[in-house]
Amino acid sequence: MSGPHLASRRGFVKSLCRTAAVFAFDDLVQGQPGLGVEFVNVAREAGLNQKTIFGGEKHNRYLVETTGCGVAFYDYDHDGWLDIFLVNGSRFDTKWAPGQAPVSRLFKNNRDGTFTDVTAKAGVGYHGWGQGCCVGDYNNDGFDDLFVTYWGECKLWRNRGDGTFEDATRKAGVTAARPGLPRWNTGCAFVDYDRDGHLDLFIANYIDFDLKKVPVPEGGTCKYKGLAVACGPPGLPGGKNILYRNNGDGTFRDVSKEAGILDTPGTYGLGVLVGDFDNDGWPDIYVANDSTSSALYKNNHDGTFSEIAIEAGVAYSADGKSQAGMGVAAADYDGDGRLDIVKTNFAGDTSTLYRNQGENTYEDQTLQAGLGRNTRFLGWGAAFLDIDNDGLPDILLANGHVYPEVGDTDAEAGYRQRKVLYRNLGSGRFADVSLAGGSGITETVAARGMAVGDFNNDGALDVVVNCVNDLPQLLRSTNRTGHNWLKLKLIGTRSNRSAIGARVTCRTPDGRLQTQEVRSGGGYLSQSALELHFGLGTAESAEVDVRWPSGETYRAGRLTAKAVHRLTEGTNRVATAPGRPG
Repeated sequence: MSGPHLASRRGFVKSLCRTAAVFAFDDLVQGQPGLGVEFVNVAREAGLNQKTIFGGEKHNRYLVETTGCGVAFYDYDHDGWLDIFLVNGSRFDTKWAPGQAPVSRLFKNNRDGTFTDVTAKAGVGYHGWGQGCCVGDYNNDGFDDLFVTYWGECKLWRNRGDGTFEDATRKAGVTAARPGLPRWNTGCAFVDYDRDGHLDLFIANYIDFDLKKVPVPEGGTCKYKGLAVACGPPGLPGGKNILYRNNGDGTFRDVSKEAGILDTPGTYGLGVLVGDFDNDGWPDIYVANDSTSSALYKNNHDGTFSEIAIEAGVAYSADGKSQAGMGVAAADYDGDGRLDIVKTNFAGDTSTLYRNQGENTYEDQTLQAGLGRNTRFLGWGAAFLDIDNDGLPDILLANGHVYPEVGDTDAEAGYRQRKVLYRNLGSGRFADVSLAGGSGITETVAARGMAVGDFNNDGALDVVVNCVNDLPQLLRSTNRTGHNWLKLKLIGTRSNRSAIGARVTCRTPDGRLQTQEVRSGGGYLSQSALELHFGLGTAESAEVDVRWPSGETYRAGRLTAKAVHRLTEGTNRVATAPGRPG
């Protein structure tokens, strides 16, 4: 063996050795006590008592029955406590009794660890094949609004500020409707792509799905490991993503074609992630695509985008193969000031970690970083979160098989699966600490959407998960590390009121740098808290700098730990409120 074959062989052996070393190290860390963090599912005690309905429980005939729904941690009443919005679905061939059809639900935080279902009072109880949700103040009236995607027409719920919502979808022009075949709208995000101070709206689309034409399992053509399953997405026509520009008067205009959103080889869009990936001050858009190349829309600063995923290195796996991208999240996991990306994929594959090298190039660090050990799980929700407040973003992945026909067996971890939790070791590597993360991590569910936020205001990040044909999970974090933290609530004036797109750097006295952005959407069809949370380790304070979406910068200076700091653009004032003791 010689030439390129020998070089390839040597590279393969080196890769195996490196992977084996990472696995051995992870196994060592996995077995060590002292993680200091435990997640416990408190959904029932908290009053999250409504089951999400989505397709059949044992068998699905159509692919639309498999994707599940997103969830939002969303302070809709601006009282400083995170509420929860759970998208709901439907079933075919079911005749719902009056008042019994499943609807999306809003739960108000009672500030005592419990929630009250306020769906009817708020007016957001809509029935349909719900998919995802995202939050942003599209009309700059000071109240964050809610957008929900559907297979079919979407919903824009305008927040009136009195605990109720108005259906503003048709008035705003964002139904995502078209004559004939309904769109299958999935992930969404509010984004001020042209930096005019008004939030625009991006919606990913999955498949142009026609029940009358799609093949069904009974035909015998669609099988998974010998099981007859719902057909697709390969072989089905892919959907086209949508970009709506905010006209500044409460209405939107479809600019997908003129902005270049339709100029992409990728389709089958699911997770949507917005961020300034090239550090040029303008928001870009990444879309996790299923069974084809993912898409990265680079903002050209002139109202248009260029799709650069293949040349940037975030379209495929490290070996150049298409993946079944589901959820996607961003954080600066290595402290170099650039946003990196993690993406969940199908069973038999790993999740993917792309390290941002600058200048619109990425390197696949999945194996080197220690994320190559898990191939049994089918990933949906994805999040970077600092579980132990040490200033290093960790990774949490929510899993569950797509086909209920798989059943609860050991084959590929079964239909119901546990989560995977990776702890950031601070050296560019992660350790799988799932089995040490508490019963909320190891409990098996058919998880889909997942959102992160501190619902009980104790300084530890919690997690809410929307599950298929089951109650949701509310994973309360018990953090015993004693590490400090601070939170930032940003309010735009020249920028959009929600400050979506604002970038914050936080530096502790030991020199550790953290970079975060206020983000709408993300994960798998979900919305995490808009407030920013920084772990500080043992530091009592941190230096904070803000770059607002308008381009204005602000040096907030040294902010104290264990407090919520409210920053308003243009005022040079910081309002500080102490947090609850953790």
